[in-house]
Amino acid sequence: MRLARGSDLTACWEKGQRLRTTHLDLAWRPNHTGHPRTGIIVPRFQSTAVARNHLRRRVREILRRDLLHRLPAVDLVVRAKRSAYAAPFAALRAELTDATARIA
Repeated sequence: MRLARGSDLTACWEKGQRLRTTHLDLAWRPNHTGHPRTGIIVPRFQSTAVARNHLRRRVREILRRDLLHRLPAVDLVVRAKRSAYAAPFAALRAELTDATARIA
């Protein structure tokens, strides 16, 4: 599932725990739904819509394929930094894998 409402994203970002990596910022907090929910934020940073959507799809695919089944019942917000646009897929996957391993 995904975090779709702005109020859920804001609450997670302001009240949750945070972790910063080279290309991503993560924030999470427990939820009571029984399954993880994710939200992806890709700021403009003077990039085209095509570049933003491409980065968003890459992060979503890493979460869906590799990490979602390992996460506990948390709301997770992933925010891309400017450097994420040029990062290789393997680097993003390694960062997300290491960061989500710390979520308990």
